[in-house]
Amino acid sequence: MGDRLNNLFHLVLLVAVALLVGFLSTRYGFVHDISRAQRLSLGAESKALLESMKGPVEIVSYARPQGNLRKTIGDFIARYERVKPDLSLRFVDPDADPNAMREAGVQIDGEIELRFNGRSERLKELSEGALSGALLRLSRARERLVAFLEGEGERKPDGVANADFGQFGETLRQRGIRVLNLALSTTRRVPDNVDLLVIANPRVALPGPAALELVDYIERGGNLLWFIEPDENSGLDALAEALSIRVLPGVIVDGSGQAFGIQDPSFVAVNRYTGHPALAGFDLGTLFPQPVALAQLAPPRWDFKSLLQSSQQSWNETGHIPKAGEPAADVRYDGKDGEIAGPLDFGFAITRLSPRPGAREQRVAVIGDGDFLSNSYLGNGGNRELGTRLFDWLLADDALIAIPERSAEDRHLDLSETTLAILSFGFLLGLPILLAGSGLWIWRRRRRR
Repeated sequence: MGDRLNNLFHLVLLVAVALLVGFLSTRYGFVHDISRAQRLSLGAESKALLESMKGPVEIVSYARPQGNLRKTIGDFIARYERVKPDLSLRFVDPDADPNAMREAGVQIDGEIELRFNGRSERLKELSEGALSGALLRLSRARERLVAFLEGEGERKPDGVANADFGQFGETLRQRGIRVLNLALSTTRRVPDNVDLLVIANPRVALPGPAALELVDYIERGGNLLWFIEPDENSGLDALAEALSIRVLPGVIVDGSGQAFGIQDPSFVAVNRYTGHPALAGFDLGTLFPQPVALAQLAPPRWDFKSLLQSSQQSWNETGHIPKAGEPAADVRYDGKDGEIAGPLDFGFAITRLSPRPGAREQRVAVIGDGDFLSNSYLGNGGNRELGTRLFDWLLADDALIAIPERSAEDRHLDLSETTLAILSFGFLLGLPILLAGSGLWIWRRRRRR
């Protein structure tokens, strides 16, 4: 009787402990990452970022309820929620109101929007580098001021015309960057509080005083982004000389575009980039309609780094400019009239020590195409992300450009055909024979007992 009571007591105690553990598991959680290189957990950079962010973060995912996409996103965001409890995730079905989603700019299933301190940013990639980088940009302590030059027919950062930068201007505003138009005809001078000045393809030559003010702005240590188009008569020769830049004649023609389905040879597609920090980890394809080639003046007064290059199948066509749909075979390199065989640079990042007090480095980017950020071409490949990376670098927000991804060590095995044959024979024939033989031996041994 005593043993029965003792067994019953232990059974009741075991059930009570199991129920208690089950109850506590609903109140408290414990997660331990046992993967190689801790690649299923957030890195130290992301954890430090989340701990520094004061205030709630809202993440909205426009993912359909069908399939496992919501679960995949939820499991990934849970890594961030464990570090920052006031980070929340909610899902919106893009099929519930397609018109609203189209107006909001939602393009793919699972697209993510991050909201923090009244600002927001969109992501189409689910990775720690992309998500933490976006959070870092939203946590920018000081609003950056970017001025777009206007008055001579430049592209407008708030314009809706095909050639304007209206859509990209909205992207900058969502990333906490203040965008304004600057007319030197009225201000006469670039304000000292401007963090970056953008010259976006003037259609007519700037007046002499305005052109001289731009050179003076550079000499004072100002940061600049200059977009150049073919046959552009902007009256900025003095600025080009101050930057040690020369624009080559003609338009870049690149025959490698046919491999990407591009029939117009004057449209340059790029999917390989230089090792510049602004493009670290960037591997998306970008498209540039009719870019112009750039070269350095010798000796340069700046430190030059190439940003964008055409392929070896390219040259600067100075004669016949190809039209859309024209076969590339009809356009030939003849080596005359200043035509130079590729690869050709059409994007430079140039730096020097800044003369401004408190600033370490002065940064300038010159791009031989302005169309890639226009309303017409912004949605092509990685054009938008390339633009945001350029602005982050020019604004000296280097930490915002990328957070490195961590991956497991390479555990791939390279086996010879002989080794594979031995393994195949062993698993298909050897192992079954061994198991059958051992079973027969055990059976006969027991029969003899």
